[in-house]
Amino acid sequence: MVGIAAQPFWLHWHDGHRGRRHAPDFFARRADGTGVVLDVRADDRIQPDDAEAFDVTADVTARACAQAGWVFRRVGVPDSVLVANVRWLARYRHARCGARSSLAERLLEAFAQPTPLVAGACEVGDGLAVLPVVFHLLWRQVLLADLTVGPLHSQTTVRVADSDGGAGR
Repeated sequence: MVGIAAQPFWLHWHDGHRGRRHAPDFFARRADGTGVVLDVRADDRIQPDDAEAFDVTADVTARACAQAGWVFRRVGVPDSVLVANVRWLARYRHARCGARSSLAERLLEAFAQPTPLVAGACEVGDGLAVLPVVFHLLWRQVLLADLTVGPLHSQTTVRVADSDGGAGR
């Protein structure tokens, strides 16, 4: 993602009975230029009386996004393992964590084939120096790992992202 905006716009429409409006929760611009609109609501937080109205709102939002050439997604509560891993990696988001470009280049070679996290890092050098760069590259999605299967650990499989910049999403 290259840009994110919270409650980026309002949709206004008439449902045949009254005027309606909705502000989606987020708009994200991907590196390839495509847009994604997100509404975030946990299923268990949608009251039965509100479910039909929420479905109509989601349908209207999806149609408006399709007309604009954007993707629409309604998402619930993110998985707790994913959240924990993203919080961990966020600590390494700053450019200073990946500033040692010679390490980054060697890490791309080490993880050219899927490799356990610590084994690949140790192939490049001392863990205290190398792991922050690994985590920075994971944050930037230059390196990839499945962040949903469990907390990051020494045996987490890490690989280089697709050369076209796609992360298999």
